[in-house]
Amino acid sequence: MNTEQTVDYLNAGYGPKSWLLTTDHKRIAILYLISITFFFFVGGFFALIMRLELLTPQADVVSAHTYNELFSMHGITMIFFFLVPSIPAVLGNFLVPLMIGARDLAFPRLNLLSWYLYIFGGIFTLVAMLTGGIDTGWTFYTPFSSAYSTTNVIPVVTGIFILGFSSILTGLNFIVTIHKMRAPGLTWFRLPLFIWAQYATSVIIVLATPVLAITLALLGVERIFRVGIFDPALGGDPLLFQHLFWFYSHPAVYIMVLPSMGVVSELVTCFSRKRIFGYYFMAGAIMAIAALGFLVWGHHMFVSGQSVYAGMVFSALSYFVAVPSAVKVFNWTATLYKGNISFHTPLLYAFGFIGLFTIGGLTGLFLAALAVDVHVTDTYFVVAHFHYIMVGGAVMGYLGGIHYWWPKITGRMYNEGWAKFSALILFVGFNLTFFPQFILGYLGMPRRYHVYPPEFQVLNVLSTAGATILGVGYLIPFTYLIWSLRKGKQAGPNPWNATGLEWKTPSPPPPHNFDKVPIVTEGAYAYPPILTTEGTHGGS
Repeated sequence: MNTEQTVDYLNAGYGPKSWLLTTDHKRIAILYLISITFFFFVGGFFALIMRLELLTPQADVVSAHTYNELFSMHGITMIFFFLVPSIPAVLGNFLVPLMIGARDLAFPRLNLLSWYLYIFGGIFTLVAMLTGGIDTGWTFYTPFSSAYSTTNVIPVVTGIFILGFSSILTGLNFIVTIHKMRAPGLTWFRLPLFIWAQYATSVIIVLATPVLAITLALLGVERIFRVGIFDPALGGDPLLFQHLFWFYSHPAVYIMVLPSMGVVSELVTCFSRKRIFGYYFMAGAIMAIAALGFLVWGHHMFVSGQSVYAGMVFSALSYFVAVPSAVKVFNWTATLYKGNISFHTPLLYAFGFIGLFTIGGLTGLFLAALAVDVHVTDTYFVVAHFHYIMVGGAVMGYLGGIHYWWPKITGRMYNEGWAKFSALILFVGFNLTFFPQFILGYLGMPRRYHVYPPEFQVLNVLSTAGATILGVGYLIPFTYLIWSLRKGKQAGPNPWNATGLEWKTPSPPPPHNFDKVPIVTEGAYAYPPILTTEGTHGGS
């Protein structure tokens, strides 16, 4: 080892001031990583109390009102403060400049401002939820939220309004950076698919988030000034709120899952040592999902009283949006076919994503069918479907990305044995938690109820047992990743022998990323062809 310490972004400056006033995209990514992890465990704590309540048919742990507050706080925390910013704000911030050969993002100060807005909005919302509660669900449906709820609706909505500016600034930063700051030779169709996914996500964020902000502002105006916008008692239209809310919130599903798709594309190609199958179709599918995601919001409203004709159109479009998602799943499978596969931890998370996302997507087709949706809407079938996409999809992708780029972020390797064990625990715990909820929903148990008939208890006990395993599965990576910061062995610049500009820098990277701007001469994923048909199927 060299006695002389090389300067990297972690040791370029010391003390709180050097972090809290930094404009280095890599340090800002670390700030996001710490704050997002905090909100993840807060949201998980709310879920834990809910699952304890649902162990028994009677209300043994919390009252009906407290239960309403718990599922509202769980949803708001997990969606707005973890899932939406998770991959873009952490991995996107860290990797977008590195992967395109840039020294930083286009607007470094705006990047720091977006983190401060995130923290301010998050603390504001959390304090509002813990002091006065919120019982509207994460959807804030009117007229309950605008007229009847006695909880802290306005402060919580204000916190989310503030958070929206953080998302928009991050999205704008990524769009400008990817357009204007790519290295010489890095044309659009040489970009890694992770960058395509970040770009598509940023476009959705910039176009959709203002709609949510305006909707929440209108909700506040109605609640404070009693202007009839959504409340029928005041001459308003409650369906208008649902249309506006879901016009943001269905694209928001793709804000949460598209970045994970980009991560999985990187993992599959790296650990199968093959070029991605159908690169152009994969890039096109990402953009198609982003575009079609704006056209299907009405499938959340099949039983709301919207016209049958609108329902039929939204149903057909919802089936159509499944096509580019299916293209991605088949192309990942084709990439793995006859690949030289190494079963390292990041690939295990990618497998978990592909399997769980596929189940979530197929059950989405059930919900897109008008006749089936009438029976299973607002039951645990919807809860299970949503979590298969969000937790089975988005969180699996996030953890896969964290494990893949952890050596680059920290310069250290983690314990591979513990990492594989935790991936297995998470997969088992997740399925044990949420698969029984498909059956519960099919049998007719409504969501958001804290008491239920005794015949549903066995499935609820299974679900709570699974949630306990899932919770342990999340604590294990938290432990060994922190352990690796001190005790993990040194990682070289490219421990996975991957392609991509981010692996051309030292681990951790220097503050300026590259000593000289790289020149790109080949496409993404330029792995040498596998000569034998059998390949070497190595483990770790």
